Amino acid sequence: MAKNGASCEQPQKRGTKDKQNGHFADSAVSERRQKDREERLALVLWRRPIVTLHYFLLETFITLKEWTLKLWQRSGTVFLILVLCSFFSLAYSTEGAHQKYVQYLEKRFLWCAYWIGLGILSSVGLGTGLHTFLLYLGPHIASVTLAAYECGSTDFPEPPYPDQIICPEGGVEGSISLWSIVSKVRLEACMWGAGTAIGELPPYFMARAARLSGADPDDEDYEEFEEMLEHAQTAQDFVTRAKLCVQNMVQKVGFFGILACASIPNPLFDLAGITCGHFLVPFWTFFGATLIGKAIVKMHIQKLFVIITFSKHIVEQMVSLIGSLPRVGPSIQKPFSEYLEAQRSKLHHHTGAGTPATENWLSWVFEKVVLVMVCYFIFSIINSMAQSYAKRRQSRQQRNTEEKTK
Repeated sequence: MAKNGASCEQPQKRGTKDKQNGHFADSAVSERRQKDREERLALVLWRRPIVTLHYFLLETFITLKEWTLKLWQRSGTVFLILVLCSFFSLAYSTEGAHQKYVQYLEKRFLWCAYWIGLGILSSVGLGTGLHTFLLYLGPHIASVTLAAYECGSTDFPEPPYPDQIICPEGGVEGSISLWSIVSKVRLEACMWGAGTAIGELPPYFMARAARLSGADPDDEDYEEFEEMLEHAQTAQDFVTRAKLCVQNMVQKVGFFGILACASIPNPLFDLAGITCGHFLVPFWTFFGATLIGKAIVKMHIQKLFVIITFSKHIVEQMVSLIGSLPRVGPSIQKPFSEYLEAQRSKLHHHTGAGTPATENWLSWVFEKVVLVMVCYFIFSIINSMAQSYAKRRQSRQQRNTEEKTK
């Protein structure tokens, strides 16, 4: 009996020891990952500029090589695109009655591609996102709104607009409605929204491929997503609970849950793409709901907000409120009034008339803010690609270490 008792106790001790070893191994792996992550995050231009630029160039070369191989594998599609481009180039260069249609299609295509590209930049951003709504689409809608109220008409040129909008003759003050301005900027707004929907596809495809293949994806957002699922029951902070709420809505409600998350300004929507990919939601369910939500519902909400904010009576009330501020009010109100007056005079400028060359510090500040944000976006791209190469390097070193220990 004693022997049997000893033999029974022995496996339990081994099991406890195995659990302890497994716990130590897991903790060692998590510590190593945390250390590697901290090393990568320290790889930025303002700390290690030479190493960051070196890694950025290496990652750029690797990315170009991968893209070239993917294009070579899809040589049939590439050949078809080249044939279509050749036909369009031939039609573009050949004189004839079709030229006006070709030029119309060219302008429309470039205009749509411009806003789709800005939408993709805003949604993807390689880790930071260029806020193209604040920098480009919002000011564009605001300028069209101010011009429509000043001109009393929306009959100025259709997109793509010239460098400056000129008021047409015969505009009647007070004849502008909210929906006429909405219709005027609908194309560029919807194209920008479609671009943001396209930008949500990389997290979806990454998580879907990782789930189908069973491989460990080379993406920190996906790792954070899996950690969040593991510790879902013990989540305490507000951000984690908000992420779990988005994840549960997308997973349980499906199409309408994705549509609801995409239809409102939601900084956590990237998690929806990872969730849909992880739980193998069909592509058209995810992309269809995202496209409708971002390009139609959300875009009209944002568009209406900008149009109402920059309508004529609201702008005048805002300027008067600025002037009523104690002490600094009149000094701040003056440049705003001068800027609005300069914009109004530009709208009524015609060929042959002298363009008023007035410099305002508001426009100067806005230009510098745009320049700073674009520079920060470029720096973030360089940092992100350098960190991607550092992660490749760390993974390669880890594999070599494991091979040596075997």
